[in-house]
Amino acid sequence: MDKENWSFKISDLWTIPNLLTYLRLLLIAPFMYFFLHKNYIAAAICIGVSGLTDCFDGFLARRLNQVTSLGKILDPIADKLTLFSVALCMLIYLPALLPLLAILMFKEITMLFCGLLLVIHHITPPPARWYGKVATVVFYLSVVTIIFLKAVFQYESTTLVTVLFIITALVMLFALCNYAHMFLGLIREHKNNS
Repeated sequence: MDKENWSFKISDLWTIPNLLTYLRLLLIAPFMYFFLHKNYIAAAICIGVSGLTDCFDGFLARRLNQVTSLGKILDPIADKLTLFSVALCMLIYLPALLPLLAILMFKEITMLFCGLLLVIHHITPPPARWYGKVATVVFYLSVVTIIFLKAVFQYESTTLVTVLFIITALVMLFALCNYAHMFLGLIREHKNNS
């Protein structure tokens, strides 16, 4: 059983991966501000930078040997808060997306709940798998595409937005099913070893 000491050191606050996570958290408010004030280019830049930091923080944590308990907690929180803020903005932009955004929210809340259960049972949450990374990349690409087309070309298409979010929802549900299978396996292993 992979158990871990969830203690924090002051030095954990200033690792490069955690600094990238802080940046992602700080970008949420400007993204929402710019989006809601129809400054779509600035909003796209914010969400693009956020997506890049999300892609690289885990890689850098492993590469620089800076994996920390704090990072394992902060990273998914930053992911969820970013997704919720984007979902809220997209819902204001196009209320018809509510069913698709509800699927995305369900996936993220379920993942957060499962991660907390693992921590409560002193089980180290597994690192992100390829299907989780793909889901994140598809989500960011969909949002940036929608915002970019509106900002640069003044192009709006309910059909395009719906198709992009259907694809995103399917990829996220695929990731959720795979993570659920992994989660249940870790819980079973924990019970068998207790």
